[in-house]
Amino acid sequence: MQVYLPIAELSINVFWLLGIGAAVGILSGMFGIGGGFLLTPLLIFTGIPPAVAVSTGANQIVASSVAGALAHWRRRAIDVRMALVMLAGGVVGSLIGVFLFRYLRALGLIDLVISLSYVFLLGSVGALMLYESGRAILRARKGTPPVHSRGHHSWVHGLPIKMRFKQSRLYVSAIPPFMLGVLVGLLASIMGVGGGFFLIPAMIYLLRIPTSIVIGTSLFQIIFVMSFTTILQSLTNQTVDIVLAFFLIVGGVVGAQIGAAAGQRLKGEELRAILAVIVVGVALRLGVELVVAPKEIYSIEFQKAK
Repeated sequence: MQVYLPIAELSINVFWLLGIGAAVGILSGMFGIGGGFLLTPLLIFTGIPPAVAVSTGANQIVASSVAGALAHWRRRAIDVRMALVMLAGGVVGSLIGVFLFRYLRALGLIDLVISLSYVFLLGSVGALMLYESGRAILRARKGTPPVHSRGHHSWVHGLPIKMRFKQSRLYVSAIPPFMLGVLVGLLASIMGVGGGFFLIPAMIYLLRIPTSIVIGTSLFQIIFVMSFTTILQSLTNQTVDIVLAFFLIVGGVVGAQIGAAAGQRLKGEELRAILAVIVVGVALRLGVELVVAPKEIYSIEFQKAK
């Protein structure tokens, strides 16, 4: 059963799209991430133009983030003030990213930039995750307790413009969370990712936010950053495919339930190791496609008369 994607301008099997959405949803349910950093490459592998994959993938991240944020809101595990500071930075980052996206697209470089960004980001993050999870598994087998940092303060706590965040029980500068928001906005608009895979570790180790507050706060601000980015992409670049987004969201909702149940049966370090292998594998696949000659070197593109 084929469905035509009007913005991507190609026909794809419906069940294949539902399967991609479900696969990313399973990962989201297992690992507590939006899955955008894997969804966009999977769409590119399918033949979806990178520009459309980036803009449309944000819709599924919004849907999954809303569900997760509501659950954390009911448990009062969201620092709204911290999330608003990050959201302010995210709006700035999204504005910069969308117009940079448009500029690179006009130059014909957007596909290359997206692929290179994914290879670098996924390769580095995946390698670090694989190293850390491997050490954790070895420590667990040897019975060695995990190493925790005893320091409670860092250079971040010496910065100006301090604010009190009651939910997180912190009194720190607003500059680091604002800049983290800017980075999330840039990644959202150029790469179509929510940034949770780097934002959550940064909030824990850099800002010293309690782990119980981190996930909900991250999801809360990602909802609005990704929604804002999607609207900007739609109005500015016209690269959001609603039909594609619909099938991805449907598959993702089902997959998330399966992933949540499966994730409860595995240990934390095992989950991180599996995710790291997947991330590195996707980075390698994208890297290979950048250096291997395509089957069709030339393509014909029809432009509408101005």
